[in-house]
Order: sequence, then structure tokens, then C-alpha cells
Amino acid sequence: MTLKDRCPVIQFSDFGDERGKLVVIEGGQTIPFDIARVFYIYGSDSEVVRGQHANRVSEFVLVNVAGTSKVRITDGNEEFIVNLDRPMTGVYIPPMIWKDMYDFSPDSVLLCLASTHYDGNEYIRDYEKYVAEIKAGNT
Repeated sequence: MTLKDRCPVIQFSDFGDERGKLVVIEGGQTIPFDIARVFYIYGSDSEVVRGQHANRVSEFVLVNVAGTSKVRITDGNEEFIVNLDRPMTGVYIPPMIWKDMYDFSPDSVLLCLASTHYDGNEYIRDYEKYVAEIKAGNT
């Protein structure tokens, strides 16, 4: 299975009428996990890189609900970039996948849905350590 297969881009239904648009994201339905934590990133500029980590346990779905950003996704072997530029498009990131979020537009609001509550011990923040764990089979 390729990295793109493991980290699919998700198209959410975009409901709306003359009153405006509505996008629904339901844990365990439109995304493959129950939502335990929600946070968002805003006020970053095009020079800032966020993320820069992998998680041993947590799963994520990232959605730019306003503006745009990019997500570089890698498993230490393959790599691809997702342009998050529509509020009905997200990307799923399973455990043990490295992510960098960057190139934020001035109006960017990046919504992050997580499968777990925050636990700093499950984060791998050093890329070389991450690659070593992947090669050792500690996934």
C-alpha cells in the first residue's frame, strides 16, 4: 500500500443553498476515527512550518476551513504534498506518519481533528529518530 493510499485526501459533502454552505464531519462516519480532540492553527504566515512531528498513537484529519496551507507527508521512504485549499477537503494522517504544515495564507485556519487527547510522550519531534524507529520496525 502506498503512502497516498494510507493518507487519503477526503472530500466532505458540501451542503448549502442561498443561505450559505455547510460541511459536516462526523467521527467514525466521514473520518475513520472518533474525535477526541479538536484544535486549530491560525495566525501563521507563509514562512512558518508547523507540525514537524509524527505520533505513535494519534490519528489526524487536517482541513483548512479558511484560507490555504500545504501539508508535507512522509513515512521516511515516500513523500507527497497535499494542498489544502477548500474547506470541504481534508487529509487523513494515521499514526507514525511525519507531517509538516506550511505555506499558510494570511487568512488560513487549519482545523485539526485528533483521535486522542494530547499526550506529549507519543510525539516524535526529531526526524532522524523517527526514521530510525521506522527502520527498526517500531510502528
